[in-house]
Amino acid sequence: MALDTPDLARAAHLATALSEVVGGIKVGKEFFTAHGPEGVRAVTGAGRLFLDLKFHDIPNTVAGAVRAAVPLRPDLLTIHAAGGPAMLRAAVAAAETAGDANTPRPRLLGITVLTSLDDDDLVAVGQHGPVAEQVRRLAALAQETGLDGVVCSPHEIAALRRQCGPDFLLVVPGIRPAWAAADDQKRVLTPAQAVAEGADYLVIGRPITGAADPVTAAQRIAAELGNAELSGSRRGRA
Repeated sequence: MALDTPDLARAAHLATALSEVVGGIKVGKEFFTAHGPEGVRAVTGAGRLFLDLKFHDIPNTVAGAVRAAVPLRPDLLTIHAAGGPAMLRAAVAAAETAGDANTPRPRLLGITVLTSLDDDDLVAVGQHGPVAEQVRRLAALAQETGLDGVVCSPHEIAALRRQCGPDFLLVVPGIRPAWAAADDQKRVLTPAQAVAEGADYLVIGRPITGAADPVTAAQRIAAELGNAELSGSRRGRA
């Protein structure tokens, strides 16, 4: 579940209320900028942490950022694949050496093309499209440089599963149940469709956190997935 809010009290309430329903908590830039590492510790507890900070800078800076993030014990940590091979390799090296026996290595995910972007947006920023081809290029780069997986839209799941194999993690935002608004996401699928395509983790935010009753909304999504728990396991949900 994505905690995309700067409100610490609300984030802590949601994390507690949904702890038995969702498989983990995704903390992004909005919350992290407002509350930093201590805020992350306040809302994650013993649950799995997806630290979605999308690092993108020169290799040395990104390596330092990864080392600084490891003590928060994130299970998943995001890096922009467009940062290039040297940056990605530096992030992998930092992740492998920053922890110890009590601090597991985070799994690194490459950001491919944000789900708010379409072909016209890529042209506007000078990238080669269409979106699907750019996603495949960046996923290949992420895999070649040692990342554990990528973040991709629902529409790229099947192609990336074929390209990257069964063990490469596919973490998928842009998930919208049929009864939820698409908001600013342009490339979406329902939870059941995304899992059927081969997603490992689903990132579900506003359909849950923006609902009048977030627990009921999360339970409804679980029911649509065959009454399976949102456990965060392979072919699971985050």
